[in-house]
Amino acid sequence: MVFAFDIGTTACKGALFSLKGEVIKSLSLPLSLKEEENSFFHEASPEEWLKILKEIIRKVVEKPEDLEALVISGNGPTLLPVSGKNQPLMPAMTWMDRRSLEEAKLISGLMGTFVDPSFYLPKALWIRNNRPEIYRETRHFLSCPEFVIFSLTGKPYMVFPAKGFEPLIWNKEILQVLRFDLDKFPPFIKPGDFAGNITEEAARGFSLIPGIPVFAGGPDFIVSLLGTGTVFPGRVCDRSGTSEGINLCTDKTVNDKRLLCLGHVIEGCNNISGIISTTGKALEWFKGVSGNGKKDYQELIDEASLIPPGAESLIFLPYLSGERAPLWDPLARAAFIGLTLQHTGAHLTRAVLESVGYAIRDVISTMEEKGLEIKELRITGSPSRSSLWNQIKADITGKEILVPKLKDSELAGDLVLALYGLKIYDSLQKASDEIVKIETVYSPREENGERYNLIFELYKKTYNNLKDIFHSLSKENRRITE
Repeated sequence: MVFAFDIGTTACKGALFSLKGEVIKSLSLPLSLKEEENSFFHEASPEEWLKILKEIIRKVVEKPEDLEALVISGNGPTLLPVSGKNQPLMPAMTWMDRRSLEEAKLISGLMGTFVDPSFYLPKALWIRNNRPEIYRETRHFLSCPEFVIFSLTGKPYMVFPAKGFEPLIWNKEILQVLRFDLDKFPPFIKPGDFAGNITEEAARGFSLIPGIPVFAGGPDFIVSLLGTGTVFPGRVCDRSGTSEGINLCTDKTVNDKRLLCLGHVIEGCNNISGIISTTGKALEWFKGVSGNGKKDYQELIDEASLIPPGAESLIFLPYLSGERAPLWDPLARAAFIGLTLQHTGAHLTRAVLESVGYAIRDVISTMEEKGLEIKELRITGSPSRSSLWNQIKADITGKEILVPKLKDSELAGDLVLALYGLKIYDSLQKASDEIVKIETVYSPREENGERYNLIFELYKKTYNNLKDIFHSLSKENRRITE
């Protein structure tokens, strides 16, 4: 059996699989994010990751002696400085954290390519510049899955998914230019690589058996490619959740600052991606501020289903934490546009749901501008359980939405990596294609296409017209909070 564990933003998930890919038992437990006064700070507790891992193992793994492998994946780019004993020196700076604006500008200039404040290296430089005492004590800079792997095996690594990930992570040359201590940055391994065995100390702490092999999972947006079968050109993984990751498998290379052109875990392919900062998080935010906190999400979505497509000419910009692709604007802000006395709470909910479809279309339209072929969107994550939301995405993008049987693609991808690491499959592509099964297909409805085409163009114009105002508001907010 294989145990897979994934660290999300608002929840951690674990599952026990048979070697044939059957889910024996699974569990998801909520995570809490630290409350921050500064809107640029988004931190998480690494101690909570370990606490939840222990609880999920206790409830899911009844016979530790039957385990043949563990695989760990998690959200990123999230950075954590730890001591030599793997003790966290501060809360983890999550992928939503945008405090390192100045550091990102400096590194972008040095590397000759765009580096976002959310990436790993700007965060490490921010720590050195602003928390020098923490930097001095740091033995390793790790991301969240690597921190858990270190806790289990005593081996520090950083997962480097494929060629082209240097701007997102780091390389030796830029570390030397920035005069970092090189030994603080651990060696790279690839997804599916052997990362070490469970130590005796970890076995006692996590109710496991010493010596069980641990394989590298890596960033959630990478393992999701394997967990959705996005392993052939033309397939797109729409990794939905707190944020949205749009990842196209292609055999072409693209040079466009609006998109990330990275290597793929499948040799001979590239991963052209665009990350949308707050999608599921936008619905969670709206649910809370609208006084609907006690309602479940399905009730809200059912109310929105009674509202016609286009939310009666209401647009929502979902830039609650700035925006990444294709805008790459950390100072962008969210807004409802077009409110009237006729609009109800259900209209606003519908507009939030539709905003995710527009944001996805913005990314894939950018890809298609570069001559890239997009055949289908394979969706995963909690939002993929909503029929209405899936249909809205199909109608707005004009693409078929494919929903795999196993909705938690990170765990499915972890399983693929374990089966490959255990040499049950000799190819990640073959393992992924055989393990992933499609359950439901949503086709775009032509009757809604014309309406959504019009509003999509207004959606893009709205941001362009408000950009200067957003920047002024964000700079004023920084002045007040600093």
